[in-house]
Amino acid sequence: MITIGLTGSIGMGKSTTSKLFEDEGVAVCDSDAVVHQLYLDEAVEPIEKAFPGVVKNGEVNRKILGDLLRENPANFKVLEEIVHPLVRKRQAAFLQASSEAGFDFALLDIPLLFETGAENRVDVVVVVTCAPEIQKQRVMDRPGMTEEKLQMILARQMPDQEKRRRADYIIDTSNGIADARVQVKAILDKLKSDRGSET
Repeated sequence: MITIGLTGSIGMGKSTTSKLFEDEGVAVCDSDAVVHQLYLDEAVEPIEKAFPGVVKNGEVNRKILGDLLRENPANFKVLEEIVHPLVRKRQAAFLQASSEAGFDFALLDIPLLFETGAENRVDVVVVVTCAPEIQKQRVMDRPGMTEEKLQMILARQMPDQEKRRRADYIIDTSNGIADARVQVKAILDKLKSDRGSET
């Protein structure tokens, strides 16, 4: 089984591209969804211990937590030290299950892939990108998004140019979903043919 790491800065179309891989029969693990789940179960206790008052009705309140992170960006490090090992554990279980189920490809959708060194845990890295003006438009169209929030998110993400430089494959979503789907299929075909030539 080939493990694909998918990443891309905010607004690049990563989640949509992840779905396109899933449409092609790839097993997909969405790190954001894993974190959502952790905020309901395993991470609740350690996060409440580190940030008293953020747990409401037995789950981590993302708004309260988000406000604390904005007030003091040093809190990101504390949060990541709790959450990242738990996410890695669930990703490992996902990969094991996908392999046992006979999938040819499994994809880990990881927003901070390079920033957390996750490229060392996958076989190939696919970076999703688009034109900067399209990225900004997409992000600013999101409910509750402000220029300040966007700048805070971008400050934590490696610049798009550097991600593209490190990528094995790049998918440009500037021209919409149909075009991105063609690029996804081309990558999977290339990976299949490369694997075929090795055997």
